[in-house]
Amino acid sequence: MRDKCGIVGVYSCKPSVNVSRQIYYGLYALQHRGQESAGISTYNGEEISTFRGMGLVCDVFNNGNMEGIDGHVGIGHVRYSTTGKSKIENSQPFFTEFDSGTIAIAHNGDIINSMKLKGELEKLGYDFESSTDSEVICHLLTEEYSKTSEMVEAIRNVTKILIGSYSLVILVNNDLFVVRDPSGIKPLSMGKIEDLTLVASETVAFDVVGAKYVRDIEPGEILHIGEELKSYKLPDDQKPRRAHCMFEYVYFARPDSILDGRSVYNVRLNIGKALSREFPADADVVMPVPDSAITAAIGYSRESGLGYGEGLIKNRYVGRTFIMPTQEERETSVRLKMNPIKSELEGKSIVLVDDSIVRGTTSKSLVKVLREAGAKKIHLRVGCPPIMSPCYYGIAMATKKELIASDKEVEEIRKILGVDSLGYLSLESLIECIGIENGNLCVGCLNGEYPTSLPEDIAEYEANRC
Repeated sequence: MRDKCGIVGVYSCKPSVNVSRQIYYGLYALQHRGQESAGISTYNGEEISTFRGMGLVCDVFNNGNMEGIDGHVGIGHVRYSTTGKSKIENSQPFFTEFDSGTIAIAHNGDIINSMKLKGELEKLGYDFESSTDSEVICHLLTEEYSKTSEMVEAIRNVTKILIGSYSLVILVNNDLFVVRDPSGIKPLSMGKIEDLTLVASETVAFDVVGAKYVRDIEPGEILHIGEELKSYKLPDDQKPRRAHCMFEYVYFARPDSILDGRSVYNVRLNIGKALSREFPADADVVMPVPDSAITAAIGYSRESGLGYGEGLIKNRYVGRTFIMPTQEERETSVRLKMNPIKSELEGKSIVLVDDSIVRGTTSKSLVKVLREAGAKKIHLRVGCPPIMSPCYYGIAMATKKELIASDKEVEEIRKILGVDSLGYLSLESLIECIGIENGNLCVGCLNGEYPTSLPEDIAEYEANRC
């Protein structure tokens, strides 16, 4: 499973203020959303300056060196590839010249019909330096602006033809535009501190600079942040149903974030409690797969009355195993990333709580590690239902044939993983734990019911997005 990218935008109404450092710290807080590349674009009153590179935020910007990147308005991006390979040409923000200046754009999401749109743009004479859908959006905006000479109208026209998920921060000279897709699949929030207005994929980007969370950007909302804040909405007849990504709550977002008004930490506590009620176990201790399942394991412990303990210690200098680019690296990285505490495991019957099972490779390897460390029994509890279908909205988790639950029942999966019992949280419980009614959640990877149309050629789409 691959992460989805993180975006930040900051605007100051004072031209003398330099916002590059707030963007840097915001990206640092969103590093969990992408570890391949990072970039920042700022406008200094005369021109847009962009710097981007491969690697972590601290490496790309040399531990906070913002030399040459200054301005009172800017955007930033951390990336992991869902569409387009991992290379510098695919890093963001993208920027392009147009009649009235420069457009820079940073994108979180995945555009399902990007290949078709790219072909149409190429016929119009547009050249592409990358293989990403984000550059497609950049050129579409340039094309529409050339027709309308009005950016909000251009954005509206582009949203009519985009199929998929997107949260966007768009820098047009000294104006910042913010867009969230009509279904609200991707999260996007707004914060304030003194004379600064900030937007980001998660509210933790506000916390790190002392900003206050104000509200979420509404699905289908366009914000124009300049000398004043203006909000534009899509007409009601252009609004599909809301479809917030359930996986943000289960795994991707940091637990200290607030998404669509809901505490991710509280959602995960509820998930653990619900797991305990649905799948109790006769065990000595509850243990998490660190770090993303820690909160759910605490919830399971509190609800069940079983003690909470640590059986695996995470090497925090190794990135998420799901973010490793190849399957071979994911398998090799498990032992590098997780080390067992034998004294806590020997002769113990444990409840092992994890947030999800995708391919099953990591889970199987972890179970083997725990067995070798002396665990007597392992009862695996999973914080979301079986993942049966791919995601087409920015989580390149796997093709359908790679998903362990796509063609296997729970008992068969249990045997493959080598655990004594296996319990997946039910879909009904997950919906209740999140607190968003089923009609307003995207659970396509769980039941195959997606909020948008899908690519006409699934095989070609999956070949080009990885």
